[in-house]
Amino acid sequence: MKDILQIIALLLGFLACGSAVLSLHNQYWKESTDDDSVIITSDIFENLWMSCAIDSTGTSNCWNFQSMLALPGYIQACRALMIISIVLGTFGLVATLVGMQCSKIGGENYVMKDRIAGAGGVFFILQGLCTMIAASWYAFNITQEFFDPLYPGIKYEIGDGLYIGWSSATMALCGGSCLLCSCGIRSPEEKKSYSYQPQSRHMVQTVSATSNVPSSQYGLNVYV
Repeated sequence: MKDILQIIALLLGFLACGSAVLSLHNQYWKESTDDDSVIITSDIFENLWMSCAIDSTGTSNCWNFQSMLALPGYIQACRALMIISIVLGTFGLVATLVGMQCSKIGGENYVMKDRIAGAGGVFFILQGLCTMIAASWYAFNITQEFFDPLYPGIKYEIGDGLYIGWSSATMALCGGSCLLCSCGIRSPEEKKSYSYQPQSRHMVQTVSATSNVPSSQYGLNVYV
């Protein structure tokens, strides 16, 4: 059961990390809406790095954001959160590969491997939280501008990149939860190691107690 949970967590973590990268490079984080528009000349869509426009003839033009300091604060924060999310996901994958019971990487110290797997679960959960915060924060600003009747600029709708980000966050959270749950299940190898340690400690205590018996307890008749 423990090996199955760890394999599922590894697959979910791999998909979550790949989806986070795909979401970060997706161009459709928000796209212009057709609501309340009589004449539509072009469709505009943006992500965290660039803005693009497609006219009625199908010609597309994209331009990168020139200055990071000129961007709104939430876009800068979402950039940082998504990059941190991918880094945490990479650490989680490495820790999961080392800490899996069915993996020979890292030796056969199953107690230490269990702790490393638990650290991988924490990395996955942190990755999911970072991705969820970035996608939800970006979507909140889109909906806030969309429902504001006094907003003078272009109104946008939620794009495909945010849905990919939410899916990535969900898979990362599920993978991290599976790893943490697997830490509470002891495999047969761990049961053997845990059962061996108390016996060895008891033998050491018995030998030390025997060696500390004072010589005065023995009578003189012992040497006769």
